[in-house]
Amino acid sequence: MSAAAPAWSPRELLAAALSRRLPERGHVVVGAVSPVPAAAALLSERRAGGRLRVSILGAPRHFRFSDGGRELFDAAGQGRIDAFFLGGGQIDGRANINLVGAGGRYPRVGTRFPGSFGSAYMYYVVPRVILFREEHTPRTLVRRVDFVSAPGASPPGVYRPGGPAALVTGRAAFAFNRGAARFVLETVHPGETLGSVRAATGFDFSAPPGAGETPPPDAETLAELRGPVREALAPIYPAFAAALRPPP
Repeated sequence: MSAAAPAWSPRELLAAALSRRLPERGHVVVGAVSPVPAAAALLSERRAGGRLRVSILGAPRHFRFSDGGRELFDAAGQGRIDAFFLGGGQIDGRANINLVGAGGRYPRVGTRFPGSFGSAYMYYVVPRVILFREEHTPRTLVRRVDFVSAPGASPPGVYRPGGPAALVTGRAAFAFNRGAARFVLETVHPGETLGSVRAATGFDFSAPPGAGETPPPDAETLAELRGPVREALAPIYPAFAAALRPPP
């Protein structure tokens, strides 16, 4: 007899995992083409009782900057953004991210990525940057990125109030130890093991004995994701919102 399908989807699991790593108050900004982080941020906003604000690039009702990206970067430099999400075509064990290209030596790369935009700047000034990548394979989580779009760690003496706090993928969730410039496994998602995560990761990481399983979203979380969060996401990410199961 086959096992029953879980009551939650993988993306609902990821949204809940990301939400748990956001602050309870302050200002969270979500970049473009980021439906899962957007769901996580809106979930946290609903639970914060007015203490958390969310801005989503490309979403008129949720973008709080009248002067576009310039005002966004000004706000980050002034310390008015508390959390931000970043991803990359490649991410390595020192939390360096590559948004430029892979395969070959720049500028002659085999595969081009979207580009860095303001990622390096945001990485330096936003206190809590959460890295997110659904694909968790040695192709994306590499020993060393082919191009450093934004460095995860800085030399001693460099003023850097911001930086990576965590990495959430389709297989596991990690914290980032800034002092050691190293990822530390926190939880593995249901169906994964330490062995399967290591086999799928191109870099080494710490795995303390207390690392357990990522908690699945509970009934209350699912109701919020499939109800008000889904409704708020529909104008921004209609295909993603449609894929979320509607509430019973």
